[in-house]
Amino acid sequence: MKFSRTRPVKIVQLGAGGTGGHIAPHLYRLLYSLNRTVRYIICDGDVVEEKNLVRQNFTPADLGENKAQVLAERYSTVFGMETEYVPSFVEDEDRLKELLAPQRWNTGSYYNRSYVSEMVILLGAVDNNKSRQLCHRVFYQAEELIYIDSGNGEYTGQVVCGVRRGGKTYYPPIGAVYPDILEETDKFPTELSCAEASVSAPQSMAANITAATAVVDMIYNILAVGDSTVRKVTFSTRGVNVRPEIQKPKRRKAA
Repeated sequence: MKFSRTRPVKIVQLGAGGTGGHIAPHLYRLLYSLNRTVRYIICDGDVVEEKNLVRQNFTPADLGENKAQVLAERYSTVFGMETEYVPSFVEDEDRLKELLAPQRWNTGSYYNRSYVSEMVILLGAVDNNKSRQLCHRVFYQAEELIYIDSGNGEYTGQVVCGVRRGGKTYYPPIGAVYPDILEETDKFPTELSCAEASVSAPQSMAANITAATAVVDMIYNILAVGDSTVRKVTFSTRGVNVRPEIQKPKRRKAA
C-alpha cells in the first residue's frame, strides 16, 4: 500500500512501558531524519518503579517519574524536537479522538496558501485488552487512520497494522485479526486495584525489543519508503524467528 512521503505526520503512542519505552528512541531518530513536519505524542499515566529497570528503557535516575514524560523529554531534547506527552492513561473515546484529530498545515506561501491534513498514526503499546478495544472502536470511526498495535508475552508476540482510508478499511486492526481481544476480560489501568496492578503477565526484555523493532520497521516503510505490504508480524525470541504476513497484490482479470 502506498503512503505519502511529504505529508505532515502525527504519531500518538499509548503506552511507554516495556515495548513503548524501546520504540521511543528509534522513532525519535527516524522522525528527526525525515524532511517533513512531524509530531510525536507519548501517553502513559504510570510512573517508573524499581521493577521496571530490568526490561524497560529506564534508569535508576528515573524512579518515581512519569514514564511518558521521561521518554519525551529525554529523546526530544537529544534530537531538538518539540516535547509532547500526556502524563495520564487515555481511557475515553472522546479524549482519544481529540488526540488523533488531524491538524491542517499550510504547505504553500503566504500569498498562495495550500492546506494538507496530517497523516495520523496510532501506536498501541499497551498491556491490556480494554485499551485495545477502545482503539478498535475509534479506528472504525475514523475517516483515515493507521493503527499499529504490539503485544507480547515472555517469548512470543505480534504486531498488527490496521489502515483506514476514505472511510474504508484496507488492513484490518488487531481486534479483527484476533477477535478474542474484544472479549470483556480485563480492566483499564485506572480500574485496577493495587493488588491487581502488581500482577502482570511475564514478559522479557528480548520480546519487548523485538516487538518495538517490528513497530519501527513498519513505520519506517510507511514514512521513509512510502510503501508497506506487511499487515502482521508474529515472532518468537526463543526461536529467533520473525514471520511477516504480506498483503498480496490483487490479480487483474484478463481482458
